[in-house]
Amino acid sequence: MKKIKIFLASSNELKHEREQFEIEIYRKCKSWFNKGVFLSLDIWEDMSARMSLTGSQSKYDKFVKEADLFVFLAFSKVGMYTEEEFEHALDHFKSKNKPLIFTYFKTPPDDTEDSLADFKNKLGKIKHFYTNFDNINDLWNQFNKELDRLELDGFTVDKMPEIKSSRTKIKQKAKKIVNIENAGIVNI
Repeated sequence: MKKIKIFLASSNELKHEREQFEIEIYRKCKSWFNKGVFLSLDIWEDMSARMSLTGSQSKYDKFVKEADLFVFLAFSKVGMYTEEEFEHALDHFKSKNKPLIFTYFKTPPDDTEDSLADFKNKLGKIKHFYTNFDNINDLWNQFNKELDRLELDGFTVDKMPEIKSSRTKIKQKAKKIVNIENAGIVNI
């Protein structure tokens, strides 16, 4: 079973979206069980609130660095901790080509904080195109397509021989069937 770690970063204002995202991730996880893929989602609500000598955020940053996929959500602002998590993900991506980073912005209200525009400008400077979403269904549809693309590519985040080998076996069986049909032998 291949475990794909996903870290979901967002401020408290998107609590509903995080909760619904978690439900959808585990539905996807159930549907991929027979493919040997387990999706593990980390969100800050699931992490310990105990005091740390290095600060609680340093514990979250450890999860970010261990993630295969990093999902960033924002609405009317980008909080300093969410931005710090993004920076750790970006630094790790630059050095290790992982985690893959996805950024999603909920259609903002009229009264957004400067931090939102500043963060979008930062993304523009590094030539990263973010994605907008209107509601949780829109967000999930977009991210679910990304998961399906990654699965089709064999999760290039981290080579997965067990998944690729099962695909190879399927391709080999398909070639045998084609060869038998071309030889005029048909089993009915």
